[in-house]
Amino acid sequence: MSNYYNSEDENFKLIKGDCRKVIPSLEEKFDLVFADPPYFLSGGGDTIQSGKIVKVDKGVWDRPTTKRIMSNFNRKWLTEVRDKMKDNGSLWISGSFHNIFNIAEILSDLDFKILNSVTWQKTNPPPHLACRYFTHSTEVLIWARKHEKKAHYYNYKLMREINGNKQMKDVWILPAIAPWEKKFGKHPTQKPLSVLTRLILASTKPGDLILDPFSGSSTTGIAANLLGRKFIGIDTLNKFLNTSIERKKEIDSLTNKKDFNKFIGKIRGFDNDLKLSEIIEKQLLNESI
Repeated sequence: MSNYYNSEDENFKLIKGDCRKVIPSLEEKFDLVFADPPYFLSGGGDTIQSGKIVKVDKGVWDRPTTKRIMSNFNRKWLTEVRDKMKDNGSLWISGSFHNIFNIAEILSDLDFKILNSVTWQKTNPPPHLACRYFTHSTEVLIWARKHEKKAHYYNYKLMREINGNKQMKDVWILPAIAPWEKKFGKHPTQKPLSVLTRLILASTKPGDLILDPFSGSSTTGIAANLLGRKFIGIDTLNKFLNTSIERKKEIDSLTNKKDFNKFIGKIRGFDNDLKLSEIIEKQLLNESI
């Protein structure tokens, strides 16, 4: 375990190490945790990437394992995460059928209250090569809070506003990762800013502290900082930690309002390219009053 990077504004911190060992050493308490743990699906099958057939091999950390090992792994990191959440904190976890049912069971065992199971429907999924199953086009996001009877934060008004003044449903139709989001390197399980932006806006306030125990290329941290939140990320690989640093430096260079608006205008999920900028300005103004 080592402190790998701390940005000059102190809003973006990276730690190298296994989250199961790192998290108990943290002094901070978190308003939100977003976790994208291993799906354990890199078993050598085929998929499509950039129009080419490639093997599903995201890394050693994603190789299939026994149910017992997977359960022990998930129980350990979830236990450590729960201890570092604020009493009114909430937790988002991304997964697929390979791991999400196991995680849901453990959340209940650890006395989390599951609030929603959100389906992220990708607008541009890769085709299924075998043609013997339905095309995999969704991922699941579990939203839970730490305690059964202690309230969580939910910006219902804002979610309704960005959904055409209608209650937002638990199916989010958003694109998969875009090429511009992989400018500094490609992470095999990188999530799009559109997904992270939405869930952070839904369940945090400006200035809140967010933890990502499997940070990868730190989409969580980039979204958090763009929205005026603070971030701590944990990962084991220098390659992805370095990519995270480059991404943080890129958004820090957006000192001109026009450049900033152009960058965040590319994030999907809003009815126009300036909507997110307006939301950020309004939230930060209210925070300063």
